[in-house]
Amino acid sequence: MASPSIVEIENVTFGYDAARPALDGVSLRIGAGSVVGIMGQSGCGKTTLLRIIAGWLKAGSGSARVLGERVDKLDSAGIFALRRKMGMLFQFGALFTDMTVFDNVAFQMREHTDLPSDLVNDLVLMKLEAVGLRGAARLMPSELSGGMARRVALARAIALDPQLMLYDEPFTGLDPISLGVIARLIRTLNDSLGQTSIVVSHDVQECFDLVDYVYMMSPAHIVAHGTPAELRRSQEPFVGQFVRGETDGPIPFHYPAPPYQADLEALGHG
Repeated sequence: MASPSIVEIENVTFGYDAARPALDGVSLRIGAGSVVGIMGQSGCGKTTLLRIIAGWLKAGSGSARVLGERVDKLDSAGIFALRRKMGMLFQFGALFTDMTVFDNVAFQMREHTDLPSDLVNDLVLMKLEAVGLRGAARLMPSELSGGMARRVALARAIALDPQLMLYDEPFTGLDPISLGVIARLIRTLNDSLGQTSIVVSHDVQECFDLVDYVYMMSPAHIVAHGTPAELRRSQEPFVGQFVRGETDGPIPFHYPAPPYQADLEALGHG
């Protein structure tokens, strides 16, 4: 029996301007308990799709259903209530620089719950223990390495035990050891806390080792989907080029440009 859907995106379109859509007819389904990757080259619409799921952006057309709610139909109060069921790990952690590690993790609990301070203290230490940083509770973000800061941000993201976790490029800028630690934490926390996780990434090896299923995007579209094993065997040229990091293929290296002479004339040198 298939697991119930946590996220259902149906024929969603979105554009920051009329000339170039960021998403064009995108559809996907994410089942409960899974870790799903959304992959593709920079600028293909991955983060835009994540923002629509989180309710930061509203689809131009189509529907976005998250945790049983039509996100595109919710008012601001409804979006706020829905986000309390989500956690988000931003690309570079986005810790509050003037707060200690402890206070960063405690922030959501203090802002959004009426829990007594003793219980908040216990929960914060538990979250920090889960990411291996209880001993860093009194440090400031400036005293942390990049990998440690990302782990603190992860502890903060799971502070309220969210049903759905969103990860925006969680491996960017990490050394190989920190990258491996973050990847294992994402998988372990997802399974132990009964979460569902969406990982936006262009790191093929680490993401394929982590996720259960992958949606592969080219600009504004989903061009392939399947398990990591299925995509590794794919004969689709786009998938093959991306997975193997090949220079030649349907993904262009050069951004579209006019002929050199037209550029020179536009610069007044023709």
